[in-house]
Amino acid sequence: MRLYAGIAVLALVSVGVGAVAQTNHAGHGDGMDHNVHSKMDEAVPSALQEPGQGTFAALSEVVRVLEADPDTDWSRVDLDGLRAHLVDMDRLVIGSVVSQETLSNGLLAKATGDEDTVATLRRMVPAHATQLARDARWSVMALETAEGIALQVTSDDPAVVARIRGLGFFGLMASQDHHKEHHLMLAKGEDAHAH
Repeated sequence: MRLYAGIAVLALVSVGVGAVAQTNHAGHGDGMDHNVHSKMDEAVPSALQEPGQGTFAALSEVVRVLEADPDTDWSRVDLDGLRAHLVDMDRLVIGSVVSQETLSNGLLAKATGDEDTVATLRRMVPAHATQLARDARWSVMALETAEGIALQVTSDDPAVVARIRGLGFFGLMASQDHHKEHHLMLAKGEDAHAH
């Protein structure tokens, strides 16, 4: 009896596998039509907020803003420049090798990496140090070194010193939430370091 039950189960599984293997995939690409998705977006708001990988998401967001602005000067738009900057941001976070020295009144961070990362550090850290220096609670200095870049942030206020140390190099580079404005200016072909 068990032999017959086993054969029956095996026969059902074989038929099921055969049926799955013969499934018609003619409509498989239907969900890949971006025109259909854009029409759906107009009708039903999406619960999703992130349209994929971070750099692509940032570019996508900027494109939506530019397209919604009737005053966009498309002859000046520079999305390639924005992309290059976003690649730099990614390289800074992923490729940098950072050593941090605790100072009595703050922090000294020395950052290096491969040739491309060092070039990124030398472009980004001094520009961001200018933004950091707008905060009167601390003093900021960025210096080019033979290996890369050094960032020193100090304060006379013990609470601010604790904040500096807590942020560390990467937190300092991510602070002063001007990045979105900076990205939009880059995309519009404006001087992003003038703000």
